[in-house]
Formats: sequence, C-alpha cells, structure tokens
Amino acid sequence: MKRRFGFGAALVFSALSIVASPAQAQEWPTRPIRIIVGFGPGGGTDIAARIVAEPLSKALGQPVVVENRVGAGGTTAAEQVAKSPKDGYTALMMSAAHVVAPAIYKSLRYDSVSDFQMVSMIGTAGLMLVTAPDFPAKDLKSLIAYTKANPGKLNFGSPGVGTTQHFAVEYMKQLAGLDIQHVPYKSTPATLTALIAGEVQMVIELIQPLLGHVQGGKMRPIGVTSAQRFPTVPEIATLAESGLPGYDVTSWYGLSFPAGTPAAIVDKTNKALRDLLATDSLRGQIAKVGALPRSSTPEELRAHIAAEVDRWRAVREKAGIEQQQ
Repeated sequence: MKRRFGFGAALVFSALSIVASPAQAQEWPTRPIRIIVGFGPGGGTDIAARIVAEPLSKALGQPVVVENRVGAGGTTAAEQVAKSPKDGYTALMMSAAHVVAPAIYKSLRYDSVSDFQMVSMIGTAGLMLVTAPDFPAKDLKSLIAYTKANPGKLNFGSPGVGTTQHFAVEYMKQLAGLDIQHVPYKSTPATLTALIAGEVQMVIELIQPLLGHVQGGKMRPIGVTSAQRFPTVPEIATLAESGLPGYDVTSWYGLSFPAGTPAAIVDKTNKALRDLLATDSLRGQIAKVGALPRSSTPEELRAHIAAEVDRWRAVREKAGIEQQQ
C-alpha cells in the first residue's frame, strides 16, 4: 500500500509541475527587465536598444531599462549577461562586434554562441566604401586596378583594430587581392576627419554617418557592402555587383538572454519583438537611424551568429592580425 501511495503521489506532483510551468511563464515578467549595451550612449547598438525598449515594455507589461556597460569592445557587457541569472530579467543587445570578438581577442571568458539564448534579430545596418573626392578611382573596378598598381602605398582608416569597419576592408582585400595599409583611429568621427584631410584614401563605414559627407561632396561613394542595394541609397551599387562577387557585410542588432533561459520566456519575448517589428511605427524609427528592421526566430539568429564567428576568425587568420589579450 505504501508503495502504491508513493507512486500515486509522484504522479500528482508530476502533474502539478506540468501545470505550474505555463503559469510561471504567464507571470513573467513581474519586475523590470534590463537590456545591457556594451557601448556608450548614442552609438548604433545603444540606439537600437532604446528604440525597442519602450514598445517592448508596453508589450510585456514591465519597464525595460537600457544600461550601458562599456569596455573591451563590448565583451564586458557580453560576459556580464552570459553569467547573469537565467530568469529573463537580463538581456544583451548584440551587434556585429559580438561575432568579431572571438576572432580578435585571444581569450574570452564566455562563448559567443553557446553561452547565449538567442531571441530575435532586430535589424541590419548597411555600410559603404567611400574615398576622398579627388581619389583617382571613381568606381570599384578602377579602385582595384589603381590599388594593385600601387601596392602598399595606400591607406584605409577604421575606428579601431578588430572593429567591423576594419574587418570589412580586410575581407575586401582578401577577395580582391589588394595590399592596403590599415590606420586605426579612436572613433568614427576621427576616421572620417582623417579621410577628408587626406591621411587615408578609403574607409568602409556605416551608411548613416557618411550620408552628409557624400551629399556634400566631401566623399565619393564607391559601393555598399550588403548583398542587395540599400534602400537609403538605392542609386549606389553593391560591391558584389560592381566587381567583387560574393562580398556581403552588414552590421546588425539582435537580442539575447543567457543560455538556459526558459523556452517560454524566450518565446514570449520573440513574439513580442516580431509583432513590434511588423508595425509601421517601430519600422520607421529603425529606418531613421539607417537600419532595416528585421525579425527572426531564435534558431535563425543563432545560425547567423555561428556562421559570422567562423567567417571573421578566418579573415583574421588570413590577414595575420595579432590577437589582443
């Protein structure tokens, strides 16, 4: 009899746990949610986080607060989130820096793929290759020809070693077989000032900060880096269609929780984001900062990140770029 009672009790407790799990998921969230950003206020990742924070808080019924945790190219913030409780109250706004980090840093105290539970892509941002207006080449083919005729004599600028902008040019160099020297600066504004001053001859940078300079005639657009033409500048051809087939580089933003976060919380957040990213209001806000709204499943975001980690590791190794501590 005791054995039967114990077996029956186990069945009851099992049934109760099945009932309790959805109830707990429905209760979440019961307090504010933090989105951690690894870069300072006003940057693309920060703006992306703040654009989605307010509507997401309304959708989930709790405040969604953006916190900037600057340091080590975004890895300080990523480590913080990776080691946070798996309860859905700490999220990371990822960017392309998240997939470049494993290539540029010798040792990270987290894994960029397995230590995170991906939720959804938020959007993608295009980049553009530009030169000074007096540069001899006026399109990609002539730029490649001129560069090959002057190996090692030309410079390109970026806002730092290991940035997406830096690796975007290294990838272009590898596909086209070019010899161009890298000159790192401390920020995007400093890099663009250097291009205008003639310290460097070319730059790949996000489209948004380039638009005013291009429209003002201070820079010449050569091509956008995405696989398709970017809606903000539809008249400018892609590098892929201009003579560099297969070239496709974009910046992007996506949300994640620590690995092990309950599936019900992930699904609820994913649905909220997908619904929000389908609205004209949020899509318009994202478009104003030079990005294209884009949602995804957690699996699609995970596959994208894993593929990008592999790609940029290969680019770094082929370029012989020394890893940082």
